Amino acid sequence: QVQLVESGGGLVQAGGSVRLSCAASGRALYIYPMAWFRQAPGKEREFVAAITSSGASTSYADSVKGRFTISRDNAKNTVYLQMNSLKTEDTAVYYCAAGPKGYYANTNPAYWDYWGQGTQVTVSS
Repeated sequence: QVQLVESGGGLVQAGGSVRLSCAASGRALYIYPMAWFRQAPGKEREFVAAITSSGASTSYADSVKGRFTISRDNAKNTVYLQMNSLKTEDTAVYYCAAGPKGYYANTNPAYWDYWGQGTQVTVSS
């Protein structure tokens, strides 16, 4: 079992930056690919970014490419999401996830085994 806890969300102005963290416990994080998803009110949970277990490869949704960066520190059992040039449409609850079945950047939430409780990011205009 893996327990994931997100932190770092909050209220930020459009154009600003936020860094989210996802701390893991229960098992060593380094064996799992990791991802960030987000869910806005009234919308389905959507893929944001993913990273392989070693950190060598990353994948991003087109809507965040060039603005967001996913990274990981396996020694600290932590994954990060650096979010720059934020837009109001980035407002959502952000979730980290671990351990997909198959391809490391599977965009379907059903393929991911472990989830955090989420952290709210609100971008004001």
